[in-house]
Amino acid sequence: MTGRPSTDSVQELARFRDTHDVTDFEEDFEEVGEPVFVRAKGTSLSIHLGPAEAQHLKKIARSKGVEETSVVRQWILERLWQSPETGRPPSKALRRTAPKRRNR
Repeated sequence: MTGRPSTDSVQELARFRDTHDVTDFEEDFEEVGEPVFVRAKGTSLSIHLGPAEAQHLKKIARSKGVEETSVVRQWILERLWQSPETGRPPSKALRRTAPKRRNR
């Protein structure tokens, strides 16, 4: 049995997974009693935009280095907190992030 890979190369990890079975590492498994991945509490909304609006949103998000959903979420939070009923500032500002690498 070959040891676990010590790389973050997608190609090398894929090659490793193609040549190894999960049962090769059963002794490394640990049973957990609680969920490992938990969805954040909140509500998802679907917003329909026309092609021109969607393209404009994409251009704004790209200029900020974030996803379109981050821009829309920030805009909604800003407007919510500007309303007289709440009057609190948004929890965090939209900041530029490192561009995500996409596998092609």
